[in-house]
Amino acid sequence: MGAALRRRAGQVAAGNMLAAMRATMAYTVLRLAIFAVALGLLYLVGARGILLIGLAAVISAILSFVVLARWREAMAGSISQRITNARARLDEGTKVEDVD
Repeated sequence: MGAALRRRAGQVAAGNMLAAMRATMAYTVLRLAIFAVALGLLYLVGARGILLIGLAAVISAILSFVVLARWREAMAGSISQRITNARARLDEGTKVEDVD
């Protein structure tokens, strides 16, 4: 029975890991897309060099903070859930070792 529980816990952990990775990838891709759009628009306006990159970074950070709040919360929630599950598994393993 212990092996079946460990196998099930591994499947749940893999599912949580995929959810965390999916949320993180979506947020990262959207952040990069906003940066690329800001970079392109600033280039068309005439910004060049370090000014172009600096302004694009600042503008994309502000836009990302406002526009991507939902995705950021989803990413943070999935990562937090994964950490909570990992701690629970560690505590469970510790209790099993203490019983032996």
